[in-house]
Amino acid sequence: MLSMANLIAALIVIPLIFAVLIALMPSDKARGIVVYAGGVINIALVLCTTYMWVFKRNQLSNVTYDGSGICFNLPFNDVFNFLTLAGDLILMVVIIALSFKYHKKIIALLSIIQTCIVMWVEVNGPHPKGEQLSMHFDWLSCIMILIIGIVGSLIAIYAVGYMRGYHVHHKEFADRRKFFFSMIFVFYAAMFGLVTTQHIMWLECFWETTSVCSFLLIGYTKTDEAITNCFRALWMNLVGGLGFAVVILFSAYKFHSFNMNDLIYTFSSDISNTAATLCLAALAFAAISKTAQFPFSKWLLGAMVAPTPSSALLHSATMVKAGVYLLLRISPALSGTKVGTCVYLVGGFTFFAASLLAISQSDGKKVLAYSTISNLGLMVACAGIGTVETVWAAMFLMIFHAISKSMCFQAVGAIENSTHSRDIEDMQGLMRRLPKLALILLIGMVGMYLAPFGMLISKWAALKSMVDASSTIMVLFVCFGSASTMFYWTKWMSKLLGTNEEKQNDVTEKNEYISMFTHAGLAICVCLGLPIISSKVVLPHVLLSQFWYNYGIYGQASISSKDTESLIMGSFDTLKTLVPLNENNLRTMIFMIIAIIIVPVVTYFLTRNTKTKPVIGYMNGINTGDNKHFTDSFGGEKELHVSNWYMDDYFGEKKIFTPSVIIGVILNLSMLGIALATWMGGVL
Repeated sequence: MLSMANLIAALIVIPLIFAVLIALMPSDKARGIVVYAGGVINIALVLCTTYMWVFKRNQLSNVTYDGSGICFNLPFNDVFNFLTLAGDLILMVVIIALSFKYHKKIIALLSIIQTCIVMWVEVNGPHPKGEQLSMHFDWLSCIMILIIGIVGSLIAIYAVGYMRGYHVHHKEFADRRKFFFSMIFVFYAAMFGLVTTQHIMWLECFWETTSVCSFLLIGYTKTDEAITNCFRALWMNLVGGLGFAVVILFSAYKFHSFNMNDLIYTFSSDISNTAATLCLAALAFAAISKTAQFPFSKWLLGAMVAPTPSSALLHSATMVKAGVYLLLRISPALSGTKVGTCVYLVGGFTFFAASLLAISQSDGKKVLAYSTISNLGLMVACAGIGTVETVWAAMFLMIFHAISKSMCFQAVGAIENSTHSRDIEDMQGLMRRLPKLALILLIGMVGMYLAPFGMLISKWAALKSMVDASSTIMVLFVCFGSASTMFYWTKWMSKLLGTNEEKQNDVTEKNEYISMFTHAGLAICVCLGLPIISSKVVLPHVLLSQFWYNYGIYGQASISSKDTESLIMGSFDTLKTLVPLNENNLRTMIFMIIAIIIVPVVTYFLTRNTKTKPVIGYMNGINTGDNKHFTDSFGGEKELHVSNWYMDDYFGEKKIFTPSVIIGVILNLSMLGIALATWMGGVL
C-alpha cells in the first residue's frame, strides 16, 4: 500500500539504485536507456507524492500533523539513521583522499572537524526528549520535490545527448560519462532527502552530499582549472557547513531535540534566547555559502567550467536552491531580528552587485552564472525580511528561476556544441542561423525579466513590500539591480535578433530538444497557472508558517489538516491584500500571456508562404549587397562590425568584484559577530 513514508523512502533510495546501475552499464546506448528510465521514474514518483499530498493528506495514516504539514518516520527508520551516519564518514574519507591527492590538506581539516562533531553528538550526546519523527512534508517540500524531480530529470534526459556531443567536440578530455550520470542520480537522492527531512543530523548529511556531488562534477574534466575551481567550491561550502555542526551541538546539549521544526519554533517564539540567536545565524551562514552570496560567489562562477548539464542542474535549478529552501524554512524566525537584517542586506547587496558584474561579461555561461547569483540574492533578501509578501515573492522567484535558468543553460550548451562558441558576440543573428535554439533561449530570457512572466511579478512584489517597510537601502538595491538586469538581458537578446545571412548546422539531438521545449512549456504553464499556484500552494504555506510559529500553536497534535485549511480560509480575507494579485491584475497578465503566444503563431501561419525580399541597409557608404561590407567615401572597402558595449571599465570584475567580496565579508562577519556577542552576553 502506498503511503507518504514509502513514497519519500522511494524518492531517496531509487535514485541511488539507478546510480549503481548506470555505473555498471557497459555501453553508451544502455546507459542512456537507464538514464531515461530513471528520469521517468523520478517524475512518476514526484507526481504520485504530490497527488497524495494535495488530494489525500486528510486520509493519511501513521502521520502526525504539526500545523504546517505532516511528520512521520520512514520504513526501517533506524537503517536510514545508520546510513546517514555512514554517509558522513564516507564523505569525509572521499574529501580527505582527494585533498591529499591534490595537496589541499587544509580542506580535509574542515571536513574532519564537521564530521567529528556529528559523530561525537551521535555517540556521546544526550538523547532527545520525546519522540523525534525524522521526516516532514508540507507545501514548501512539495514545491521543491517538483523542481528536483521534473526540472532535474529533464536535465538528465537532455544530458544524454549533450554529453555525447560534448565528447565529440572535446576529445582532449577523458570520457567519464558513467561517473557523471551516477553522480547526478546520487545528487537527486540527496536533494529529495534534504527537502523532506526535519532531522537536523540527516539534513546535514544530505546537505554535504550535495556539496560533494557538486565538487566532483565541477572537476569532471580534471584540468588544472577544473581542479582549482572544484576545490574552491568544496571549501567554501564546507565553511558554511560548519554552521550545521554548531546547530547540531546546541540541538543536543541546549535544546534537546534534533527536530528542525521544533528548533524553528524555539527560535521564533523565544527571541531572547541567546543560543537560539547563534543557531539561527549559523544556519543562515550555511545557506548564504550554498547560495553563493558575496563573499562566496566565486565558487559558483568557477563551477561554470563543468559540462553544461551540471551547471543547469546543480548550480542553477536545484543545489543552490537548497540554501534558499533553508532560509525559507527558517524565515519566520528571521523576521524582525538582527540576524534577519544581516541576511537581507547580504542578499540585497549581492543582487545589486552581481547584476552590475553581469553587464561586463560576454561569455554566455558567465552571464547566466552572475544572473543566478543575482537572483539568488533577491530570494535570500526576501527570506531574510520574512514577511508574508516577501516569502510569497521568494517562493515564486525560486519556481520561475529554476525553470527559466535551466532552459537558458541548456540552450547555451546546445549552441556551444553547434557553433563551438558560447560568446554572446558570436550569437549575432542566431534566430536565423539556429532558430529553434534561439527561440528557446529567448523564452528563457523573457521568463527572467519581462512582463507578464512570474520573475517580474515576484520582483515587483518584493519591491512593494520593501517600500511598505520603508527599507530605503533595499529599495535602492532592488531598483538598480533590476535596471541592470534589464540592460544585460536586452543586450544579449539584441544579438540573437540581429541580421546574419549565414546558415548553421544544428547538431542538437532530439532528447535535448525534448527537454528544452518541455521547459518552455512548463514556463508558460506555470505562468498561466500563477493564480492557482498562489492561492492553493504558496499562500497556504506562507500563512501556515506565519501562524504556527508566531502565534504559539505549533505542534498541537489535536489540530487536524482539515482544521488547518479552515484556519487558512478564515485568515485569507484579512491577509490576501498583502499579496500583489488582484482580479484586474490577473486578467491583464493572462491576456498578455495569451497575446505573447497567439500573435507569433498567427503571424507565422499568415506569412509562412510569403516570398521574402532582402533589404539592403544603409551602412554609411555604398552597400556591396551582403549587409556586411561597404565602400566608404574615399572608395575604400570596409567591413561592418557590430558589437555590444560591455562597460568593462566601469563594471568589470577587476573594478568591483574584490570590493563586493570585502563588503560581503563585513556583512557576514557582522551577522556572526552579533550572534556570538549575544550568546556570550547571555552566558556571562
